[in-house]
Amino acid sequence: MTSSFQQMWADLGPIGRDAGSGGYRRFAWTEADRDCRAWFRSEAEARGLTYEVDRNGNQWAWLGDPMAGDAIVTGSHLDSVPDGGAFDGPLGVVSAFAALDELRHRGVEFTKPLAITNFGDEEGARFGLACVGSRLTAGQLTREKAYELKDGDGISLPQAMERAGYDPSAIGRDDERLARIGAYVELHVEQGRALDLTGDAVGIASAIWPHGRWRFDFRGEANHAGTTRLVDRRDPMLPYAETVLAARREAELAGAVATFGKIAVEPNGVNAIPSLVRGWLDSRAPSPDDLDATVTAIEKAAREYADRHGVDLSVVRESFTPVIEFEDALRDELGRLMGGSVPVLGTGAGHDAGILSSVIPTAMLFVRNLTGISHSPAEYAAEDDCVAGVLALADVLEGLACS
Repeated sequence: MTSSFQQMWADLGPIGRDAGSGGYRRFAWTEADRDCRAWFRSEAEARGLTYEVDRNGNQWAWLGDPMAGDAIVTGSHLDSVPDGGAFDGPLGVVSAFAALDELRHRGVEFTKPLAITNFGDEEGARFGLACVGSRLTAGQLTREKAYELKDGDGISLPQAMERAGYDPSAIGRDDERLARIGAYVELHVEQGRALDLTGDAVGIASAIWPHGRWRFDFRGEANHAGTTRLVDRRDPMLPYAETVLAARREAELAGAVATFGKIAVEPNGVNAIPSLVRGWLDSRAPSPDDLDATVTAIEKAAREYADRHGVDLSVVRESFTPVIEFEDALRDELGRLMGGSVPVLGTGAGHDAGILSSVIPTAMLFVRNLTGISHSPAEYAAEDDCVAGVLALADVLEGLACS
């Protein structure tokens, strides 16, 4: 099992890696995504699994009859954020194949179908919406809304799928496939330091914080940076900058997190006062009330700053995911199968398992991240901890699919 994990990790590692940053740029329906998908198919076929791509572009590798029902599914995603780390997503897919290798080594007999999956466009790096593949499958993203998604170059999601050789005409909720699944278990590197602080290699997820993305458009007046008096300016960069600081302040007061991590400026000239500063806010909190209070306070401050500088402001909520409590019975069963004394922790990060929890039973395992850093090339999990994660996942799958 260890050798198969190492080989898969080595084979996948170079795909989409940027030589300059050392991070990954595996964006949906790009060349790097194509190569990741080819890797997945190769691993599936090497194990004699039935390979297929569903109507939403998600990849599946089946052991047993895909139509038998009550299947146990595991996996994650292979795409990345811009210059992301190696572990976020791919660890779950590699571990799924490695766990199957471990179970075959144990000689277990499967009584239910088992599937390994790679959900498409989980990070939302290209089209601005996270978990597109699982949202479509679960019906949380309609075909009409999906067709409206565009990347920074104006290429729509269906156009990107067509260019990659996939037919976008059938995308949408997939009730037939969902009806086949008894449970979905996703292994993921922890995106924080909870396990590092407790000294545990593996943990179980309790819940995902409510979270969303908001677009703040500050509209001012373009003008010459060298000749326009300060008093005559309607510079949208000023209220934007003040809003970034307000977001940090309000999040700290509410015990939440709030981040302006993406910005677009027009006309984006060094010697020009901007006419538009567009910033995207990502905010997450332990409860819906905390999240609402945080975002409301940030928007209130932003409007006050905009008015002070003669700038117009519009705020649009682009996505929202409510608090997700993983099913108690399945979560408790994972704990029992893993030996009982396993830490249970919440997370502020969204996942495909969270999206799918609205339609099927789901659960998550976390593997310790020694740096506590994620969405960065510094993201890291030690090989011993990764192996512990594979063995824990194998134990879980054995208990769920071989009983």
